[in-house]
Amino acid sequence: MKVRVDFDLCESNAVCMGIVPEVFEVREDDFLYILDENPPEALRPQLEQAVQACPRAAIKLVEE
Repeated sequence: MKVRVDFDLCESNAVCMGIVPEVFEVREDDFLYILDENPPEALRPQLEQAVQACPRAAIKLVEE
């Protein structure tokens, strides 16, 4: 699985970072960074929660 973020939609509000800090990080420049575009399958439940919780629907999980 691959994590995709539509940065045109993303508001960098850090909701996803609060759910999966291993994958998402909002830095001092107030931009979201993807720390691991291909996270382990064990993080799928948290990633699915982050997808649902994103207020701008900017996060997607893509199967490879």
